[in-house]
Amino acid sequence: MASMTNVRHFDPVLIVITMAIIGVLLVMAYQLLSIISMVAIGLGSAVVVYQIMTLQGRFTSRLRYGKKIPSFFLIFLITAPIALGVAVGFDNYSLQESIVKAILLWGLTLTFWNTLLFVPLALYGKYKENTILEPNSYPRLTVIVPAYNEEKVIERTIQALVETKYPDKEIIAVDDGSKDKTFQIINKYKKQIKALHKENGGKASAINFGLAYATGEIIVVVDADTIIGMDSLTHLAKGFSMNKDVAAVAGNIKVRNRKNWLTFCQAIEYVAGIQIARRALDVFGSISVVPGALGAFKRTVLEEIGNYHKDTLVEDFDVTLKILKTNLTISGSTKAVAFTEAPENIKNLYKQRKRWYGGNLQVFSRHSDALLNPRFGLLQRLVFPYMVFSSVVMPFVGFITLGTAAYTAIFGGGIFVLEVFAIFSVLQILQAALAVRMDNEDPKLILYGVFLVLGFKQILDFLLIRAVFEQLFRKEMTWTSVDRVGI
Repeated sequence: MASMTNVRHFDPVLIVITMAIIGVLLVMAYQLLSIISMVAIGLGSAVVVYQIMTLQGRFTSRLRYGKKIPSFFLIFLITAPIALGVAVGFDNYSLQESIVKAILLWGLTLTFWNTLLFVPLALYGKYKENTILEPNSYPRLTVIVPAYNEEKVIERTIQALVETKYPDKEIIAVDDGSKDKTFQIINKYKKQIKALHKENGGKASAINFGLAYATGEIIVVVDADTIIGMDSLTHLAKGFSMNKDVAAVAGNIKVRNRKNWLTFCQAIEYVAGIQIARRALDVFGSISVVPGALGAFKRTVLEEIGNYHKDTLVEDFDVTLKILKTNLTISGSTKAVAFTEAPENIKNLYKQRKRWYGGNLQVFSRHSDALLNPRFGLLQRLVFPYMVFSSVVMPFVGFITLGTAAYTAIFGGGIFVLEVFAIFSVLQILQAALAVRMDNEDPKLILYGVFLVLGFKQILDFLLIRAVFEQLFRKEMTWTSVDRVGI
């Protein structure tokens, strides 16, 4: 049973960091103080209040089936920059100043919205997770490990699964027609696991193949390069005991090969994303991606939605949206930990993110009806617009903002640009500190938070923009494998 200490007491350091974040937002508002900046701040805050008031609980629309209408949040994302641009234009600025101010105030609006909504909800999500009670019993659980040419990493993955604590589990490793020694390694463990081999058909095909042999009520999918924690399966199973509508539980993915600047940046990217944005969505039971590295599903739900779709590069994102469309709940467990191998150089990062980002755009296109159909509840109201905007629009905004800042600095506004950069950097570092503290992570990661503002962020934005253009020009996307390190 959850300890009373966890339930009653909250980490005071988290409160201090949160207050510091709010303080930085106020400094930002003061630094840009004007009627227009107050409008921007008020707009961002108003959207937060609206969403907190309307997104509680599980939504089903009262509108007539088939009626197409955009969510209020989507309307906000589209019209905010236009409204702010017009307002700035009437405030007696030159054309150049108007463009700079409009872009800056749009960023300010989004920053206030993002921070004021996600940070408090993340703290509440942390508290909520600490109140989860032990279930009366643990159902049978099947772990499926799809693998293709994973001879460098598969053995450690299987060993960790065999040693993982859980009262009733089975492990199925599926070799998807590997050309190396993957199946020979898997077959060494055939007395402890089900070792399967099939012709190459892709990751989704391998998972579906494993499902045909599964006997568990809960299906856990683990990537072949992932080492899960000793208690991770138990924590995943606990996630289903919170609510009968929980259809899936997402694990907490961490970078294990922290060797250089690039891998440390990825480590803080994972921690910040999971501990703040994902925890906030968890409060509404609408986590947007159950990661392929570690995720659990009710078997009956997978069967009802047709299992995994084979014609996408990101089968985990696709299957998550299929579940969210049913208005069932998707939760997360930050205690169900899995350690994955991150790309250690730009070449492999490019190969990984090309597949991720290109696959995401495939899935956005495939599920585009979720933007305008209110019957999809929270998916239509918040999750889908937020993900599309973050993946498609914000990378362009990032480079436009960077260009605008450079232009302003060249023509005499260097001090102002440095002040704004410093404020945004401090805000990002504080949010990194909050995430690291919530996850009991290495404090060294906090120092890399600044690169989520400048440096690493631009690399990711560039890769996202490239994926958008490849999708626009219908360039065929194929699976791109990252070179394994095998640490």
